[in-house]
Amino acid sequence: MGWTVETLNETVDAEVGALPPDMRARLTRIAALIEAKGLELVGEPHVRHIEGPIWEMRLRGRSGISRALYTTAAVQRVVLLRAFVKKTEQTPRREIELALARAKSIR
Repeated sequence: MGWTVETLNETVDAEVGALPPDMRARLTRIAALIEAKGLELVGEPHVRHIEGPIWEMRLRGRSGISRALYTTAAVQRVVLLRAFVKKTEQTPRREIELALARAKSIR
């Protein structure tokens, strides 16, 4: 069984939908790469560890920079927890805290 990529809930679906079209396309491409090759074979510049169970998909396009924060769940699942347009150099602490809080509902 291969890896699957899914969103946590409708709120995250809306956050992904609010991303600029080129960022959504990049997210779809990275998700397809994870599903095809496996998460363990996908590294930087596509994904990077943030803190604890939280990782980020790094999205860059004509519209700027976005991030999709995710965690892994049992049976090779990647669960997207938060998607947002990045406006600062570092990922904002409040975004990481929100992702950590949402991750608790999975574990």
